[in-house]
Amino acid sequence: MSRPRINIGQIREVLRLSFTEQRSIREISRATSLPKSTVSDYVKRAKEAGLSWPLPEDLDDDALDLIPFS
Repeated sequence: MSRPRINIGQIREVLRLSFTEQRSIREISRATSLPKSTVSDYVKRAKEAGLSWPLPEDLDDDALDLIPFS
């Protein structure tokens, strides 16, 4: 069974809360209504991809969508 399509806006919000607000995985999970495991995975993969906040200006939604978050 495939996973539901990722909402890029949710990824951006997870990264913003993690990198700028230093919120915990649990807090981000509650704020975004995403499972803790998903939030943790997004943050881990963003760090592995060398991303930080603010995201680079040239990283639009299409480019962000190419990063393997799922």
